[in-house]
Amino acid sequence: MHEKRYTNLISAHALIDPKAELDSDVEVGPYSIIGANVQIAAGTWIGPHVVIKGPTQIGRDNKIYQFSSLGEIPQDKKYMGELETHLEIGDRNEIREYCTMNRGTLQGGGVTHIGNDNWIMAYCHIAHDCWVGNETIFANGASLAGHVRIEDHVILGGFTLVYQFCAMGVHSFSGASSLIFKDVPPFVTVWGNRAKAYGINKEGLKRREFSSETIRALHKAYKIIYKQKLTIEQAIENLKELSEEYEEVGQMVTFLQQSKRGIVR
Repeated sequence: MHEKRYTNLISAHALIDPKAELDSDVEVGPYSIIGANVQIAAGTWIGPHVVIKGPTQIGRDNKIYQFSSLGEIPQDKKYMGELETHLEIGDRNEIREYCTMNRGTLQGGGVTHIGNDNWIMAYCHIAHDCWVGNETIFANGASLAGHVRIEDHVILGGFTLVYQFCAMGVHSFSGASSLIFKDVPPFVTVWGNRAKAYGINKEGLKRREFSSETIRALHKAYKIIYKQKLTIEQAIENLKELSEEYEEVGQMVTFLQQSKRGIVR
């Protein structure tokens, strides 16, 4: 990447700090502000009235719509103005209107990370030190508190709120207006205030062409975890044989072993 200040792709009404680095084909709309220590790779489009502060790294072919605020300082009282914290955004993400994403904190590792191919709808908030994987969908108004982990292919229904330090496993799904205070295992659907588990994400798995056999195995694993009144340790023991046959069940077991907040029941 190299610095560019004035081209026909950057509006004359945009403000680009001399210490920002934009690839030669990045487009910036009118009244957007790109601060120092912001790096933006090729093919990314920045709409009007967007504010991006550094240190922030943005990858290729992203679309960032009007009134979004990216790379602002974290909303954390422990933050003391450290400049070495970052926001990292990967490639091919669509970030719609009024989204906010904050930089990390030193206590949380220093980085807020957004992966690739995510679709983040209007008014979503991703707080400090969150980690978001690839190919997720955040419906309008979904928000993450600090230190949340969202793994690949997760779908958050509109106005879902995820409490700090919680995790959502691959292919999990939350219904609209859910409040999530504990971890959500891979492939599981949750909904409600407070969120409860309602089976596996069967329709989502079908759309992603999981085999019927795998879906049945995941349903069996779900019943072991949720329907047999077992402790987590007992459920993990009962899942051992099934996890040896099905990689996806193994992902559930690994998630249960690593869960720090306990799981949504």
